Amino acid sequence: MSPFHRLFSSVLESLPWMDADMEPWQWLQHLPETLRRQRSRSSPEEWIIDGETMIHRSAALEQGVILKGPIWIGPGCRVAAHAYLRGGVVLCDGVTVGPGCEIKTSIIGPGSRLAHFNFVGDSVLGADINLEAGAILANHWNERTDKSVRLRLDGQVAVPEVEKLGSLLGDHVRIGANAVLSPGTVLAAHAVVPRLGLVEQDRQS
Repeated sequence: MSPFHRLFSSVLESLPWMDADMEPWQWLQHLPETLRRQRSRSSPEEWIIDGETMIHRSAALEQGVILKGPIWIGPGCRVAAHAYLRGGVVLCDGVTVGPGCEIKTSIIGPGSRLAHFNFVGDSVLGADINLEAGAILANHWNERTDKSVRLRLDGQVAVPEVEKLGSLLGDHVRIGANAVLSPGTVLAAHAVVPRLGLVEQDRQS
């Protein structure tokens, strides 16, 4: 098991149907197929199933939420008005998504909280993560000719061979208001990014 994979034991406990042999960025690549299989196993007594969207009956969604499947919203989740979820999104148990947030092709771990006006793109978040207002998890090197993303953790470097990949955040990470995490950011458990902070771990151009 790679150090990147070990960041997400809480996610695997919450989602035992995820493939434990895949790396976290591979989970994102296979989300449509994985969620399709999960839909076929889900009971309508527990889940509201509408096309590619699955919402646990204990979850609460406010008016104005936009869902573009495949989407899986777990037990006890709360999604506030005008949030926008698209391109394959999994919210584990007890996740809160505040008003005006956009989540694209991401897995949000149990008990994590997105305050409001956050963008989370192509990312995997562990348990009990808090994003303050306006924090951005960028997923694409807009300004670079070389768009490839490199991940660094515990002295190891991985190149997933994708052009869009956001952040991999371990459990209990705290991201301050209006902070920006550049593509390929990897933070171990309990890391803190200050308000207005910029994390750019891959400085190669």
